[in-house]
Amino acid sequence: MNPGWLIVLALVVCCLLAVAMTAVRLPGVWVIVASAVAYTWWSGWPQSGWTILGVLVFLAVVGEAIEFFSALFTARRAGASRQAAWGGLIGGILGMVFLSFLVPIPIVGSAIGALVGCFVGAMLVETSVRKRLDQSVRVGVFSAAGFVLGTVGKTAITLVMSAILITTAIRSGLAEAASSIAP
Repeated sequence: MNPGWLIVLALVVCCLLAVAMTAVRLPGVWVIVASAVAYTWWSGWPQSGWTILGVLVFLAVVGEAIEFFSALFTARRAGASRQAAWGGLIGGILGMVFLSFLVPIPIVGSAIGALVGCFVGAMLVETSVRKRLDQSVRVGVFSAAGFVLGTVGKTAITLVMSAILITTAIRSGLAEAASSIAP
């Protein structure tokens, strides 16, 4: 088997792992970027490799921004105060760190902790600002929904990044195979 195809197979495995990582709020987009750097290095740093790396880094940053700000924007859409929107964001981070111990399932516990923290953070801060429980619960629900949407959005971007990297590697492998066959 051609070593180039083994590299493509390794990229497919890395991309699948990265998508799964992203779905549970781990930095899968950066695993894809690191895989792309390794592949570009392996293939001799072709000019097209730099372009692909630039596109992948840009998409990774967009994915991170979507994940980071989605709860904030959806809470604001529900009529949250600015403080409550940030409370949801900070609550999500704190929940991921501290509530993950309450759900003893590795990785999944962090995602559940972040979801609960996002809801509670937005709700508590909104309650302290506006003193209306019904509005506070609505803001908490929208903040948690934004958390989920952010994860889905970033996972979709991870799929696009995977497709770009794998397609590039396959095209490169096909071109290499064709050039080795040609007289």
